[in-house]
Amino acid sequence: MPLAARTLVRRHWLFTMVFCAGLALRIVSQLAYSPALVYIDTYRYLHGDSSLDPLGYLALLWPVQHIGGLAAVAAVQHILGLSMAVALYALLLRLGMWRWAAALAAAPVLLDGYQLQAEQTIMPDVLFEALIVAALLLLLWRRHPAAWQVGLAGLALGVGVDVRQVGAVLVIPAAAFLLIRAVGWHRLAKSTLLTVGSLIPVLLYMVVQLAVAGHFSFTARNSYVFYGRTAAAANCATLKLPSDEESLCPSPQVVATLGIDGLVGDPSGPLLSYQPPPGMTIEAMADRFEDAVVAQQPMAVIGAIHRDFIKLFALTRDTVPGDMPISRWQFQTTYPTYPPLITLGYVASIKPGGGQPTVITPLAEALRAYQLHGGYTPGPLFLVAALAGLAGSCMLGLRRREQATAAAACLLTTGMAIILLLASDAYEFSWRYQLPALVLLPLAGILGAAAIAAALRDARPRRPRPAPRPDRATQVQTSPR
Repeated sequence: MPLAARTLVRRHWLFTMVFCAGLALRIVSQLAYSPALVYIDTYRYLHGDSSLDPLGYLALLWPVQHIGGLAAVAAVQHILGLSMAVALYALLLRLGMWRWAAALAAAPVLLDGYQLQAEQTIMPDVLFEALIVAALLLLLWRRHPAAWQVGLAGLALGVGVDVRQVGAVLVIPAAAFLLIRAVGWHRLAKSTLLTVGSLIPVLLYMVVQLAVAGHFSFTARNSYVFYGRTAAAANCATLKLPSDEESLCPSPQVVATLGIDGLVGDPSGPLLSYQPPPGMTIEAMADRFEDAVVAQQPMAVIGAIHRDFIKLFALTRDTVPGDMPISRWQFQTTYPTYPPLITLGYVASIKPGGGQPTVITPLAEALRAYQLHGGYTPGPLFLVAALAGLAGSCMLGLRRREQATAAAACLLTTGMAIILLLASDAYEFSWRYQLPALVLLPLAGILGAAAIAAALRDARPRRPRPAPRPDRATQVQTSPR
């Protein structure tokens, strides 16, 4: 190994160790499941179905799949995971953080078993995380980001919306950050540039939708997407509804059996089996039902979202009846299928780059044991990071430039984490939707701790320096005769 490389490794020994562990886990994941893991929603991306979700993920999936198949897509996603860790580590060092703290902030992305499973699965979550990290890097690398950095950050956030529609909320904390950090008229100019930059990919996607699918909209998703949340939270015994809407309110047993996802998409559920009155559509009646629940029982809806939001901070990874099964995001000892769409035969028939799905059982068992027995980021760690991020965000009044920079960066990352997780939980809780916390909350926690430490140092009373004592020669010259 060259001397420069040895010096670099020795200087960053802790991050090097964690990085090598993450690399080894990804190699094992790639070998354990061939060609890659395929989920229910993967079918939509492989067949270009934009009825429920945007298809921005195809920008990665389509070219890589045609070059190297599904295995190559998983490999690229693993590389993205490693690259995100390097970017977070470099960013924290750039912001003046300790090397050991920067390594700890990058560790969740490298070592979390749910992150590894997501990278091995043909789904858009890893690309979405990578776009968030890219936007953070562009906005925080310099104390005052240049116009080109702001514009590229807006483009990254906009492409993120094309990948996962909930990413639209990330523009809010990013624009607020620029309003706080910029000076003079640059505040409004840079915030506007970020917003315009984020709109460009969205508008381009909608134009493509118009040309291909015939509708100028982001997705063909029906307006009753919020129905599942309101129906699960509603107290049907006290909710006042017209007689023709009462069947839209499910019993607690139905909610526990179907969950929010089933309430919206199960053919036997209360929504899709509903017969609207003459002249009305299911969408219109679902909108009326949602309005009634929000107007009459707003605290029930807020409480349901809050209960889902705090699940991230629990000590263990658990679910309650009605939640999306967590087993879908866990490594299995056999190749997971989801009939009738996702079967072994279907995976084998995928063109290009499918092939007979295989599992190397000892490796799969090792990955599953790792993931279920501590190989994930503990919820209390997320809680500490979130609290540190919130506290650090309150330190924007610090006078020193370095301290104010850390506090502003803390505000951006903490705001992104909270608003994104809340927006996701507003519709449905899934451990899959918690993945962005791995790249946002540890970063926010380290920045918050640094801002708090700086504030405590500034708060200490400074002892006055003692007056310098005159030397002996001076005393001799000034002494009277």
